[in-house]
Amino acid sequence: MQSMYYIGLDVHKRTISYCVKDGSGKIHAEGTIPATRFDLDRWMRTLPQPWTAAMEATVFTGWIYDHLLPHAAALKVAHPLMLRAIAAAKKKNDRIDANKICDCLRCDFLPECYMASTAIRERRRTLRYRNLLVRQMVQMKNKISGLLMEAGVNYNKQRLHKAGYFRELLATNPDIDEGLCGLLRVCRETVVRLQKTESAVVRSLERDALLVERVERLMSIPAVGPITALTWALEIGDVQRFSSIKKAISYCGLCGAEKSSGNTIQRTPLSKQRNKHLQTTLIEAAKMAPRNSADLAMLYDREKQKGNANRATLAVARKLVAYLVAVDRRQKQFLVVEKENCAAA
Repeated sequence: MQSMYYIGLDVHKRTISYCVKDGSGKIHAEGTIPATRFDLDRWMRTLPQPWTAAMEATVFTGWIYDHLLPHAAALKVAHPLMLRAIAAAKKKNDRIDANKICDCLRCDFLPECYMASTAIRERRRTLRYRNLLVRQMVQMKNKISGLLMEAGVNYNKQRLHKAGYFRELLATNPDIDEGLCGLLRVCRETVVRLQKTESAVVRSLERDALLVERVERLMSIPAVGPITALTWALEIGDVQRFSSIKKAISYCGLCGAEKSSGNTIQRTPLSKQRNKHLQTTLIEAAKMAPRNSADLAMLYDREKQKGNANRATLAVARKLVAYLVAVDRRQKQFLVVEKENCAAA
């Protein structure tokens, strides 16, 4: 049998530091190469075969992972927060980091994280771009309100961003001078342009052949709309990687961390180690869910009596995760139990 060679990669924007070792820990090669596809191809031709590699998850990991995967016996991505050996080191540089990643891989101590397929990551990038558009849209709307308040102009807050009311306000209000009118028009045009772009992005994802059936199934759940369904499908990737609903809830950031020592158990607020995109979307969906589902409304009222509105919202969000996991695993439409009982009766 051929012996396996292990490679640790410390990835940066312009350079990649590497360390190649055999199973016994002997270093065969180490150095630095430019972070380009051409240099990676030339470097791979010099590697002993077969080889497996590991790298830390960074902004630049995706394209490097895709480029190396067809040539490697195995390729792993390490969770950056779990690589305590590197973070806690007294002396730290790129060469040492690559060496330690290589040792973690060789000794099977690497804290591996999930790497979604290229197709899912490409569509996830599009959805996250849509989130940027929404944030910019909100900033522009707030800027319109700020400009009006700065000039002492009275306006209807609920109708301000309606096209007809906005035109009427600019045409009839004497407190809006020519300079302010020009700024308000620019802001309004920006909002309209962002809205059109955001709608086009969402439509393209809803019609995507890879997502259309899955999103349709997820939207059969009460209170789950197209944005929640798309966010779940693209941020979760393969739902089978979660062995339990509790792990999915933890990944979504809907529970606190636990710190226990001896007989002392301490629960902290919501953990910062989570998928922030899923957390935000699910909490927003949970706020609207009681209006669309009688069961979720009962759950909200019951939890609110025990604590406060925030506790109740989190309970609803966790229930939504349970629904989403069940529908995604079984690949069947959501079915309300009460309807089944009525049909049987």
